[in-house]
Amino acid sequence: MTVPALTVTLSSTPATSADVVVVAARAGRDSITVLSGERRDELGRQLKEIGFSGGKDELVRLPGTGDGPSVAVVGLPEGGEDALRYAAGTAVRQLAGTSAVALDLPAESAAEAGAALEGAALGAYAFTEYREKSRGGAKDPVAAIELLVAGSDVDADALVARATAVAEAAALVKDLVNTPPLDLYPETFAERASAAASGLPVEVTVWDEERLAADGFGGILGVGQGSTRGPRLVKVVYAPEGASRHLALVGKGITFDSGGLSLKPATGMVGMKYDMTGAATVLAVALAAARLALPVKVTAWLCLAENMPSGSAIRPNDVLGIRGGRTVEVLNTDAEGRLVLADGLVAASEEQPDAIVDVATLTGAAMVALGTRYAALMGSDDLVDQVLGAAKQSGELFWPMPLPGELRATINSDVADIANANPGNTAGGALLAGVFLQEFVGRTDDGDDAPRIPWAHLDIAGPAKSPAAPYGFTGKGPSAVSVRALIRLAESFSGK
Repeated sequence: MTVPALTVTLSSTPATSADVVVVAARAGRDSITVLSGERRDELGRQLKEIGFSGGKDELVRLPGTGDGPSVAVVGLPEGGEDALRYAAGTAVRQLAGTSAVALDLPAESAAEAGAALEGAALGAYAFTEYREKSRGGAKDPVAAIELLVAGSDVDADALVARATAVAEAAALVKDLVNTPPLDLYPETFAERASAAASGLPVEVTVWDEERLAADGFGGILGVGQGSTRGPRLVKVVYAPEGASRHLALVGKGITFDSGGLSLKPATGMVGMKYDMTGAATVLAVALAAARLALPVKVTAWLCLAENMPSGSAIRPNDVLGIRGGRTVEVLNTDAEGRLVLADGLVAASEEQPDAIVDVATLTGAAMVALGTRYAALMGSDDLVDQVLGAAKQSGELFWPMPLPGELRATINSDVADIANANPGNTAGGALLAGVFLQEFVGRTDDGDDAPRIPWAHLDIAGPAKSPAAPYGFTGKGPSAVSVRALIRLAESFSGK
């Protein structure tokens, strides 16, 4: 896990011993305006001479004075907290190979300072566990980051604690997603979840195949029965004394998705180690809530299975019994994520939390609709609005999608309560998955006419893996999308 050491220095005349000081600049029609740091006019003239445009992801290094640190100037377009988070992150990411970096950015409030520190911490991530002789020209990430805040009365300790917790959560997700499926499978994922929770005030419970069968988790068992490496369900509970609200998180954890007997093409299997991102995300968010001592109960359900073809794999037309008794006819074994999530949603509903959010790399259709930067969001109107608000506050890109009632009839089954897919019909695939999942969300009490528990579904299939070219604080590989928004959501549930 790559998380830098963070500090905040409060001073009207900030100074630093860092190797590089990062300042921000913005280009006007005829001049460059340096927005922070010293020697602003001189730096502005230098930047104009070298053609600095002040755009996103633009970073130039200039020599310091005397024995002082060198200066790195990063472009800072308008945009408040989001722009500062992005600029700090892109600067630290591009300054890999530098041991210590100081950020002297125009952060005028505690929220802006926190955004800058968070972006910088996220930008320092690297995954090198599997690189040895082939490491080539890879540079070590920045190990120490100091945020210089001139004349501010912000709570430095609180800023550092929150930015560190967010960075640790994102790094945990990225580490798990980056790990090859040879090494990360349901059993080892469960072990790593327990190890990550060590020392925190959380309780971890693991269901193996025998216990899954005894407790009726037929979706997880069914998806995992084609693999020699059996499925698991992991429950992580953070329940601080006095918590009055309960947020449940359910994550899809397909450690490798071959498609099962509905086999993917060879190129479609590349990257399928990412199919456990949802489970990694809900684990990381629950642990972050514990690290931050949020006064809210958070329960994470990690639904883990490896979807493989074999003589024991489920077949199209097989019927699985989901926890709680509802049956599903499997018409597409490559629509497996919704099967494991169904078990998780039922289990989460049994505790009647105040809200349930599921997270999954669920459908390619979501990526077709929204591209690779936006996550699809659907569910109960009020909770969707709350999740959208948390995403906006944290600078994440979610987009609300409908749950069309007319789609329910398209997944009727002749032999079971519901089918998991409508093969041959690609219309509204992401929405159809949401309509399926909604069937397994419980109600607020035992009455059949009681309202459903507030629920939101996040389909992160598009943005879970960043594009080939890095941007902002996001490098190549897994992006840890939705981690920051869900931490913010947990904070809102706790009243913070």
